[in-house]
Amino acid sequence: MKLFDCTLRDGANVLGKGFPADLTEMMLQGLIENGITAIEYGNAGGIGAYEVSNSIAPLTDLEYLDLVQPYLGKAEIGMFLNAKRYREQNVVLAAEKGLAFLRVGADAGDSAIAMDAVRIVARHGMKVYYSLMKAYIVSPAALAEESRKLEDAGVHEITIMDSAGFMTPDQTSRYTEALVNAVGIPVGFHGHNNLGLSVANVLAAVGSGAELIDCGLLGMARSAGNTPTEVIAAVLQRDGKLPEVNLFGLLRFLEDRLIPAMERHGYHTAIPPLDLILGYSGCHSGFLKLFRDIAREKNVDLLRLIAVVTGKNQKSPSEDEIRAAADAL
Repeated sequence: MKLFDCTLRDGANVLGKGFPADLTEMMLQGLIENGITAIEYGNAGGIGAYEVSNSIAPLTDLEYLDLVQPYLGKAEIGMFLNAKRYREQNVVLAAEKGLAFLRVGADAGDSAIAMDAVRIVARHGMKVYYSLMKAYIVSPAALAEESRKLEDAGVHEITIMDSAGFMTPDQTSRYTEALVNAVGIPVGFHGHNNLGLSVANVLAAVGSGAELIDCGLLGMARSAGNTPTEVIAAVLQRDGKLPEVNLFGLLRFLEDRLIPAMERHGYHTAIPPLDLILGYSGCHSGFLKLFRDIAREKNVDLLRLIAVVTGKNQKSPSEDEIRAAADAL
C-alpha cells in the first residue's frame, strides 16, 4: 500500500491553478523527507493545460519540470494529463525531463478518448497511471469492464476518483471490489470530503483491496478538499500500515512550515496536528494544559509526548507519568 500525494496538483486549486516555486519546493522536501514518495505535481489542470485551456499557473510546465530535477532520484514524481488536453509534444517533454509517470484522466465511460495518450506515454518509457474521473456516473460493473480495457492498453495503476465527494463507504466498497476482481494491476481511490466521508471512504476502499490512496496535505484540493495526507497516514498507522511514513516528522513540518505559509494565503486547516494526535492516541483534550506545561519545561515535542503517555494510559495520565515520559524523550 502507498500514499499517492496530490497536494502539488489538486491542492493547487486552493490558490488558483498552481503553487509558486517556493511552496512547491517546500512541499516536495517535506513529503520526501517524511517517507511519502509518490507525488503528483504541477499545473492543477495537468500538463498542457497552461497552453491548451488557458489554465494559468505561477509556473509553466517547463518551469515546473526544471524545478523538480533535484528531487527526481528521491521520489516517484509525475504529472496529471487530462485526456482532453493530450498533445504528444507534452508527453515527449515529460519523458525528456525524467518524470516517472503521467496519470491520464478522463470521465468514467470515456476511456476511448484516452487510449492514444495511454499508448504514447508507455511508448516514451514512463509509467502510465489512469484516473477514472466521476467514477460514480457509471455502474461498478461498467467501470470494471472499462478498467480491463485500460489494463490491456498498458495502464500500470488505476484510480477510482470520487470527483465531487459524492460516494458513501458502501458505494466505495462496491466499486473497489468490482475493479480489484477485474484487473491485475493496483487499484487506488481518490476521495473528496464534501460529505465529510473521505477518510471513511478510504477505509472502505482499503478494506476492499485498494492499494493506492490519493491524499493532500492539510486536505488541500478543489471544493471541500481531498483526504488529508496526515490524517489518513495516522489512521492507517493505527492499523499497522504505512510504516515508512514518519508521521511525527510530517506533523512537525506542517506545524512549523506549511501551515504558517498557507495561512498567509488565507488557507486554514480543519484538523491541526495537535487535534489529530489527540484522536490518534486517544488523549482527552482536558489533559492538554498539563502536557503543554511539561513539554515546555522539559523542551520535548508535545505531540510525541502525548502519544507516548497516552499509549500507556488513555484514562487519566498523571503528572508523574508525563514527567517520566518527557525525561525519556
